[in-house]
Amino acid sequence: MRVLLTGGAGFIGSAVARRIIETTQDALLVFDKLTYAGNLASLAPIAHDPRYSFTRADICDRKAATRAFDEFQPDIVMHLAAESHVDRSIDGPAAFVQTNVVGTFTLLDVALAYWRRLDPARAAAFRFLHISTDEVFGALGPEGLFREDTPYAPSSPYSASKAGADHLVRAWRETYGLPTIVTNCSNNYGPYHFPEKLIPLTILNAIEGRPLPVYGRGENVRDWLYVEDHAAALLQVARAGVVGESYNVGGRSERRNIDVVRLICGILDEIRPRVGSYAEQIAFVADRPGHDLRYAIDCSKIERDLGWRPTESFESGLRKTVRWYLDNEDWWRTIRAGGYSGERLGRLA
Repeated sequence: MRVLLTGGAGFIGSAVARRIIETTQDALLVFDKLTYAGNLASLAPIAHDPRYSFTRADICDRKAATRAFDEFQPDIVMHLAAESHVDRSIDGPAAFVQTNVVGTFTLLDVALAYWRRLDPARAAAFRFLHISTDEVFGALGPEGLFREDTPYAPSSPYSASKAGADHLVRAWRETYGLPTIVTNCSNNYGPYHFPEKLIPLTILNAIEGRPLPVYGRGENVRDWLYVEDHAAALLQVARAGVVGESYNVGGRSERRNIDVVRLICGILDEIRPRVGSYAEQIAFVADRPGHDLRYAIDCSKIERDLGWRPTESFESGLRKTVRWYLDNEDWWRTIRAGGYSGERLGRLA
């Protein structure tokens, strides 16, 4: 197949790109604006494969998107391009509305025009897979899980913009017949993760001797999903998912933030020991505005209907992640020396 992957230089997108080239015979076009979180170094392992190609462009650019569709002739669109960091959405929500809502609308409109021109067999096989987040569902109490039919209740500018995108994707299916599928995933972690999120930021701050900031008292709970497992799930949905359906993708690995940070410290104490524990660097800081207490995914539908299951436990995946950052200093030191050095974002004031 021919796969057009938006946001393919980002964290999850690059994992999908690498998996496509390394495990399939598909042709791949990565379409990415290369914002601060896009990194061609994350695509270096596949950059010389003849089935891989790259276009630097914005999903809001209708002409560039139309040209990509017309020239590459995709069978599948996997739409991962998004502004994704909650803290940044608090500081600057306009970029999130522009990319996540307007950009998704633009891509849907271009895809619809392209799909309508396909011959009947190719049109029947075409898929537009939109990758979203569990944050669109809002917050859970101490019990319960997000299901595919959980009502949307976004709490941040980021999650609201992703909810808007999800609704547009479904509307293009219901109104125009575009064959779309939506996935909603839990928190991803793993190699090549831009170090503004909890796990990579904690790893790098720890080994550099900086404070390890934990919002509030660290009681917020997330369901963690190893990014390579997520990439495998997305390829399975692209191939076998049912048009018009949505699939929740989770790792069945709920952890409090403070426990995640302590586990990282314990792994570092073991594999890069020093005088004293890394946990001595933990520093509780003012909580994020509107910080949802708990997310947890019910992923039984994708397990039952498509046969996907995560292969990594949280402990095994986290150990691999810590080891990767220790072994790939060139990748992250370039980021630390460039546009982001680990400073706190999303303070409001």
